[in-house]
Amino acid sequence: MDAHLLNELKLISHSMFSKNYFGVFHGSISAKVNINEFVINKKEIILDEVDEHGFVRLTCNTRKDYRWKEASPDTGIHQEIYKILPSAKYISYSMPHYATAYTFNHSTIVPQDYYGYKVLKEVHVYDPENFDDWEERAPYEIANYFRKNKNHLLLIKGFGLISYDRDLREMVKKVAILENSCRLLTINSMNH
Repeated sequence: MDAHLLNELKLISHSMFSKNYFGVFHGSISAKVNINEFVINKKEIILDEVDEHGFVRLTCNTRKDYRWKEASPDTGIHQEIYKILPSAKYISYSMPHYATAYTFNHSTIVPQDYYGYKVLKEVHVYDPENFDDWEERAPYEIANYFRKNKNHLLLIKGFGLISYDRDLREMVKKVAILENSCRLLTINSMNH
């Protein structure tokens, strides 16, 4: 694995873990390494201090082999996004607490803070409705949402946040801005 890419993924992964966007065994991050291949964290890896052994390299369009069994349970979501969106270079699945909690009672998030308003304007909440078969539907519904919308963030009710971008730091910046906006909205609602 490319040393620069590995170092970037390690730094971002650690940062997202320390902000509680990733849990101990929850969340995923991937990077496209060429037109048909991507690397993604392995399942049961703690994303706080991940090294090159914590990632697995997969091919998008071939039969699933033993490596898929080692990969994150979110791999199907990443694969479908990479297949549908050639512009996606990085993808993450996280569960920022305030943003995810905000989905329970809101269908749209309109940030009231400066950065949230300037960068995000408005974020719609996607409702999967039925969690019983969500695991099977998620890869296709999420990729289809991104194909139909220009957004790089998909906040899913009770599930978390899927984000993608061509720039890793830009992707994480938007995740952080959304989480901070939801935190501020929550604090503001408690004061009224």
